[in-house]
Amino acid sequence: MPKALSIDLRSRVFAAVDGGPSCQAAARHFGLSAASAIRWAAQRRRDGRFAPKQQSGDRRSAAIETHAALIRSLVDETVDITLVELQAALAERGLEAGVGSLWRFLRQHDLTLQKSPPTRPSRASRTS
Repeated sequence: MPKALSIDLRSRVFAAVDGGPSCQAAARHFGLSAASAIRWAAQRRRDGRFAPKQQSGDRRSAAIETHAALIRSLVDETVDITLVELQAALAERGLEAGVGSLWRFLRQHDLTLQKSPPTRPSRASRTS
């Protein structure tokens, strides 16, 4: 994902716009798209600021973090529980969580869901 343009560039665009030219003219002068300059101007009118908004990131982890103790206990109870089984166990308790959210939670807390290694075939099946 591309990075947001700097506050310095945004402030120079607004200084130009405040000096008289339109957003489109200022955008052309600074090599921006007119849509960007217009969005920035609308944000400044609406919020009084023109800093870039936060880009992407995890916005839902706080919801699952509130149930960290429950998730840890479920993982401890059943060592080889799968993500889908963990999701179903949480749903039984009235908590909705996606498999991806659970995976990120477990990764952040260094909890792994490893199945037991497969057992070797019995001796009888090897001789036939």
